[in-house]
Amino acid sequence: MGLFLVGVAAFLARVEDWRSYTPLGAGGGVGESGYAHREKPAGLIRWLTTVDHKDIGLLYGLYGVIAFVVGGLMAMLMRAELSTPDIALLGAPTFYNSLMTSHGITMLFLFGTPIIAAFANYLIPLIIGADDMAFPRINAIAFWLLPPGALLIWAGFFPLPEVIPAQTAWTMYTPLSAGVGNGNQANVGVDLMLLGLHLTGVSATMGAVNFIATIFTERGERVTWANLDIFSWTILTQSGLILFAFPLLGSALVMLLLDRNFGTTFFAVGGGDPILWQHLFWFFGHPEVYILVLPPMGIVSYVLPRFAGRKLFGFKFVVYSTLAIGVLSFGVWAHHMFATGIDPRLRASFMAVSLAIAIPSAVKTFNWITTMWNGKVRLTAPMLFCIGFVSNFIIGGVTGVFLASVPVDLVLHDTYYVVGHFHYIVMGAIAFAGFAGIYYWFPLVTGRWYQRSLAKAHFWLFMIGTNITFFAMVLLGYGGMPRRYATYLPQFATLHQLATVGAALLFVGGLIWAYNLVVSWLEGARVQSGDPWRLEEQNLNTAEWDWFDRKRRTAIVDGGREEEPDDLRTDGGGDEN
Repeated sequence: MGLFLVGVAAFLARVEDWRSYTPLGAGGGVGESGYAHREKPAGLIRWLTTVDHKDIGLLYGLYGVIAFVVGGLMAMLMRAELSTPDIALLGAPTFYNSLMTSHGITMLFLFGTPIIAAFANYLIPLIIGADDMAFPRINAIAFWLLPPGALLIWAGFFPLPEVIPAQTAWTMYTPLSAGVGNGNQANVGVDLMLLGLHLTGVSATMGAVNFIATIFTERGERVTWANLDIFSWTILTQSGLILFAFPLLGSALVMLLLDRNFGTTFFAVGGGDPILWQHLFWFFGHPEVYILVLPPMGIVSYVLPRFAGRKLFGFKFVVYSTLAIGVLSFGVWAHHMFATGIDPRLRASFMAVSLAIAIPSAVKTFNWITTMWNGKVRLTAPMLFCIGFVSNFIIGGVTGVFLASVPVDLVLHDTYYVVGHFHYIVMGAIAFAGFAGIYYWFPLVTGRWYQRSLAKAHFWLFMIGTNITFFAMVLLGYGGMPRRYATYLPQFATLHQLATVGAALLFVGGLIWAYNLVVSWLEGARVQSGDPWRLEEQNLNTAEWDWFDRKRRTAIVDGGREEEPDDLRTDGGGDEN
């Protein structure tokens, strides 16, 4: 491997005129080059060596979309298997367990966090008037840690001798994940998955440091804390959560690897405590839920007012509720452990905090609804997905409040109710906000329009499919159907088949979205205006669209250095005089 890396370095040194690619604030360069662009090399070398925040944002986006497709195909295989009570498609329950484990880890670690980083990398410097990220090279390194991480996590599915996929579920509970017993979890496939997770955690931590430094130190002179936009506030809060949560996950993963390979007993039976893993994992795991959901909340808070024709109602309360969620998220982890026999006094305190954290989320929901109230609502594709986000988030949030209650949780714990609740948040809310952002900023990134009819068909298939699939899971949980099972009693067949029909609608909607995205990127109608969404009519234009307008009018090569505009607008609170 060392010789390979030396060879790569020698090759790049031979083919690249590095003096023409000296990184500047915006990832550009000085001097002349033999490549197609003055600022950047052409072809594959550009993407392998870029430190431009926009290029890295696109790389994150491509990576996240690939992970979303892979995780979605895994889910479709599971739902096809669950259409009948007995094993019929996958051949053995062990393969179902492998798909279930990799689906969860793929969607949370390989799709959720990177797709947020895609939006943040591309947009944050443009919105706050920065030349680039504070540490452009670290930004590139953070991304390039992710592809090896994905390959390690998926290694068990490759034709490698004596390597099988992990079957621990995404929570990796000990003693199963420690390789104890006569099962197959002592296999090296679990070790590779843990190492891959460690790489993704290091990547997320490096990115968090970069976003904090960028927002604190690289803002334009006119961007103060008083008028910082809501999306940047949510990314800042998310980055703070990552700094406290992901290092703990990394430490727990190292401890688990030591137990598995070097005979230590942190979690292993016979000296260690298997419940300790749950405490360490969920101290990371529940802030991770808000690491995933806060930036999508920021996207909705940023995009929804554009098509409601008015500024975000209660901007300061939305910011304060974001910060409150960030603080409270570290005090609720043990509500995942109500059924483990912990002290009832501890259960009561965690129940209280778990109920309290619903309040700032409700504040945001009321602010979104009030922003639309009496507004001039335009039902564009981004707005439809924002409305879908609010609707699904309400259902997911209300079902979560029940799980925060100890008596109810003891009944519903480890049933499909938990799966339905969680997916209402992850798929029904987070993914919907991501699609809203993709459609809203698609003209800015590509200079082209997507096909509007296909985008709306995508929304309706996803809205109907999401509610059919995951509400059926909620009902299955009420009926007592346990989660993580490849087979089930015949009495649950109808609801499982209904959930599979909903998943099929999601699959069709995903195909339409992928087709629309690729074809429109290559052949879509070109944007003819610097204000494609007509935001100036309600004085709701923002800085990234000002940048887009200047780019169109002056034909600046993307990635070059640009001067900060005099009328930089960030859609924050009030201006400080």
